Amino acid sequence: MPSTALRAMMGTKKPKFGSFVIEFDSPGMGQTLKAAGCQYALLDMEHSGFGYDQLKRMLRFYQAADLPVIVSTVGGDYDMVARALDMGADGIQPAKVGSAEEARAILDHVRYAPKGARGVAVGIAHDRYVPGPPAPKLRAANRDVVFFPKIETPEGIEEIEAIAALDGVDGIWIGHFDLSVAMGIPARFDHPRFQAAMERASAACKRHGKSLGRICDDTETGVALHDMGFDFLCYSGDSWLVQRGLAEGIAALRKACRGPRSGAAANN
Repeated sequence: MPSTALRAMMGTKKPKFGSFVIEFDSPGMGQTLKAAGCQYALLDMEHSGFGYDQLKRMLRFYQAADLPVIVSTVGGDYDMVARALDMGADGIQPAKVGSAEEARAILDHVRYAPKGARGVAVGIAHDRYVPGPPAPKLRAANRDVVFFPKIETPEGIEEIEAIAALDGVDGIWIGHFDLSVAMGIPARFDHPRFQAAMERASAACKRHGKSLGRICDDTETGVALHDMGFDFLCYSGDSWLVQRGLAEGIAALRKACRGPRSGAAANN
């Protein structure tokens, strides 16, 4: 069944911390993130190269770690959204949602009738292969699956109020890099127009009691986002964290190990 833990996080002001998985398909990733203090994982299907066979396997590992997973899909097509949910995603985050009309159409793929038109298969991955009557399972999925559309265009920002107001939209995710590029100010996250967009998103989510999420590359950015009203803080990503930690360690070693060592070993 979808994680009730993720559903319980939605719409509260308390910060929730997670990380982005874009590179490592490893059996231990879920337990590694959980041991590090993550409360959720954001698993990328847009840029990672992960396929659906990998996704199905990865989701079993994260379930074993009892770590909820939000799956980020390339778009909101039925094939992408419904398949990820049937494989056991706890939340879905379609990219580049630009209007309330588009969000409403994707919601049709997320919810079962009478709230939507998601195709029905039970006794499979999304309900953890448990037998039993389908009606309670469908009700549980409609209640617990989280819909977290990603806004990353100026059009999406213009529609942010209407999107946040939709019943069934549980939160808004900001794709900050794509948004800055689409605004013509690539990676200029301190630009007044970009900051105004963030404030507008925050105000819309606050008004409608919805969560607001974004990736933060460092703790200072995360604190600033939290102060602005973001409650889902996704701290960096797997490959970037490994590279950063490795670079820092090697730099420290290189600095400490300059020149020949003293003693007999120096003559070898």
